Amino acid sequence: MTLVSADHWPYPRWVAHRGAGKLAPENTLASFRLGAAHGYRMFECDVKLSADEVPFLMHDATLSRTTDAAQRLGSGASAVGGDHPWSALAQLDAGAWHSRAHAGEPLPTLANIAHYCLANGFLLNIEIKPTPGLERRTGEVVAQHAAALWADADVPPLLTSFEPDALAGARDTQPELPRGLLLDTLWTGWLETALTRDCVAIVCNHALWDASSVRQAKSAGFRTLSYTVNDEWAAQRLLDLGTDAIITDRVDLFVPA
Repeated sequence: MTLVSADHWPYPRWVAHRGAGKLAPENTLASFRLGAAHGYRMFECDVKLSADEVPFLMHDATLSRTTDAAQRLGSGASAVGGDHPWSALAQLDAGAWHSRAHAGEPLPTLANIAHYCLANGFLLNIEIKPTPGLERRTGEVVAQHAAALWADADVPPLLTSFEPDALAGARDTQPELPRGLLLDTLWTGWLETALTRDCVAIVCNHALWDASSVRQAKSAGFRTLSYTVNDEWAAQRLLDLGTDAIITDRVDLFVPA
């Protein structure tokens, strides 16, 4: 497996957000397939743990927005995804909320997505998205699974998180996997936190990047990534600043080079 660093960066500039952004149900195989059909070769997805520690794809802490959990599990059941075993989560419909064409689409495990990406030569950015209170444990388990799934791959997945404890768990468990700190604000100590977690990248809300913040990050040895960039003017501004990767919903607008 290639060791990723700021000097050795094997990832493309354009990354499809949650598979294909909003054009298909996010964080599903259907979304990945649609993103691939638009020419994307790297994808971002959100991964959390079931109650029995199966890593699966979902952005929200709760199941209500993107599944039929209320119907399948009953209105009295917990809405928190991490409260349920994978055997229950695997029965949910994660596509009908988006459109009738995707009704019946299941939640995928990280293993499902890994097999798809590895079979097709695609690269992956795994955002570690813990259930609150399980930050470090989620980082540990996701890193363990990622290391095993990509053991024979040339390029490992990039692990990112807003949660420093999740990144610390990933670092301590599988230090060879590259990590990135996600930021929605430039809070005090962000640069030092990325350094102490041995990150290789900073992934910012795109509005946070300017000449000063890009200079700070690059001077400290980090690659600079941006989310979620859906307008041509915003993408051009980031290209002009010299940032390294753009995560977008608009796989229908931006042609990945």
